Amino acid sequence: MPPSQCPVAALDPAGADVHGEADRLRAHGAAALVTLPGDIPAWVITDHGELRGLLADPRVSKDPRQHWPAWINGEVPGDWPLISWVGVDNMFTAFGSEHTRLRGLVAKAFTPRRVEALRPRIEQITAELLDELAAERGGEPVDLRSAFTYPLPIAVITDLFGVPAELRGTLRHIVDEVFRTSATPEETAATAAQMGQFLADLIESKRRNPGDDLTSGLLAARDDEENRLSERELADTLILMIGAGHETTVNLLGQAVVALTTHPRQRAALRAGDLSWDDVVEETLRWQPALANVPLRFATTEIKLADGTVIAEGDAILASYAAANRDPGHYDEPDVFDAGRGARDHLAFGFGPHFCLGAALARLEAHIALPALFARFPELELAVSDGELESSESFISNGPQRLPVRLAG
Repeated sequence: MPPSQCPVAALDPAGADVHGEADRLRAHGAAALVTLPGDIPAWVITDHGELRGLLADPRVSKDPRQHWPAWINGEVPGDWPLISWVGVDNMFTAFGSEHTRLRGLVAKAFTPRRVEALRPRIEQITAELLDELAAERGGEPVDLRSAFTYPLPIAVITDLFGVPAELRGTLRHIVDEVFRTSATPEETAATAAQMGQFLADLIESKRRNPGDDLTSGLLAARDDEENRLSERELADTLILMIGAGHETTVNLLGQAVVALTTHPRQRAALRAGDLSWDDVVEETLRWQPALANVPLRFATTEIKLADGTVIAEGDAILASYAAANRDPGHYDEPDVFDAGRGARDHLAFGFGPHFCLGAALARLEAHIALPALFARFPELELAVSDGELESSESFISNGPQRLPVRLAG
């Protein structure tokens, strides 16, 4: 029988227990109706097979302007905490031919050749950060997030987009706030204002001094008659790619460090060559995906799931990568970090037409940064128990707020 159309729970806006919450929701079937901040109802998809199918289903849209009645009818306030995820005008929220057009403009920067060309710069940034860590080496714990796993990806992405040095501090604050899903309406409005000013400053800077960077490339496309970008599409595309482009890698690096420092046998197997860094990276993505839940998609027509759940036309859908990646119907002992399981069908980067464009770059950064980190500091260990690590204040971003480690045992 289909479940009641009454929400079964309110999703924790702070994301304090992402996996426990997913287990509780899974008890209601392949999908559970919840309320998001602002009392917005949405279906959380917890079943791996169902989520994979919906991510590629042409009956599922990401465009609220066409397919979400609550948005169309003006029922979603402008200071809603998730407005930066749903109210933007870029490939993230586009549907059909519009998505194809907008994605095509950005995809040129993420071809295998262009991504591989970034390797020397990533290696350079990694070496510089490790040198700085080594210079401070001592018995006192250091926060590896602030010293390594955060500055590396943001340096890469801001280089790629040509963000001037004087704007990078502002960018870090904006991105942190966009991912903080427990923000108040006032904080959301303040972040939106800062974001608008940052984007205006970045675009003006690149208009004055264009370079060999993606922002300059998008500005050139702004005036292309065939693929013309509106000012809104340009600004929203920039914040999407810059924000998502570094946050996912920050969390991937941090979660991999947690995994290896809390699983000594697998760390030893890695050293012995019985496991590869590819094994570690892919299992980290499954076990702790960088984005736990990704808002929002919308049913363009009624969709019936295999267990009888009916998602009505216009209903909102929250893709829960954290839940699907630990679906016990799909993975044996899903809560266990097992780098030898060879699970390459995880959904950490999504699936289908909205598959993450930056996946190859995130993997490349991880494959450079992690071996270098553990080679430089082979005795690296957590300075607290893994249970004492505080997660990001978000049900979207999935990573530790701080990562206290000792560089030498």
